[in-house]
Amino acid sequence: MTKAFSAKLGIILLALIVLVCLAGPFFSPYEVNGVDLANMYSGPSSQHLLGCDSMGRDLFTRLMYGGRYSLALGICASLFGAAVGVIIGSIGGYFGGMTETVIMRLMDVWSALPGTMLCILVSSAMGSGFFATVLALTVGGVPGTVRMIRGQILSERSREYIEAAQSINCSNLSIMFKHLLPNVIQPIIVTMTMGIGSCIIMAASLSYIGLGIQPPNPEWGAMLSEGRAYIRTYPHLILVPGIIIALAVFAINLMGDGVRDALDPKLRD
Repeated sequence: MTKAFSAKLGIILLALIVLVCLAGPFFSPYEVNGVDLANMYSGPSSQHLLGCDSMGRDLFTRLMYGGRYSLALGICASLFGAAVGVIIGSIGGYFGGMTETVIMRLMDVWSALPGTMLCILVSSAMGSGFFATVLALTVGGVPGTVRMIRGQILSERSREYIEAAQSINCSNLSIMFKHLLPNVIQPIIVTMTMGIGSCIIMAASLSYIGLGIQPPNPEWGAMLSEGRAYIRTYPHLILVPGIIIALAVFAINLMGDGVRDALDPKLRD
């Protein structure tokens, strides 16, 4: 499988998932939380393509609605985490000295806890809900972005175009946002793209253990949590959301690899 084909496959697969999640519910004949006790635990059929859950709710419909939550969580958390990391990392890398030392020591303390545990702690403190989950995911991903951006800024700030900007009395903010950041935008884009998949998995993990998005909202991780009690008797309840999570993350990672290869001349064919 060539790199170009992998990237195209990832883009097509992700576009299909996004299209189904956004447009599919408008064409579904079932309500997302519509209870139908006559179809409790029913398997895939012509009427219910992926079967029904413990309350007779159509799994395909809930999967499409749940994709909106999961994809939005992944995109928002990756975007916010990158924004915060870029700002902090740029300040530390550009000013150096005591500012850089303080920032990096804070990042060391921040990173002392594993990202998963940090997300759980923040989510537990903030409570459930969309914005609380986005905040928890953002907090868990900031230190890595800060270190990456700091390294990029350190390698760029000694170049001649920065010295030229300083010689004509450009402000520090102008140098950072007009000169430095545009020249390190490539790793930022790659980090954001690859981070979406990680955030989707982490959001699903939080919902699975009772944090994050709560039932009856059909987030993919919440659907996994609801189906785990029936894994032996009705395995489709946990297989369906599990497979779609794997497919979505697989597609995003393929696309992220393609973006990285396209933006880095050293990795181009």
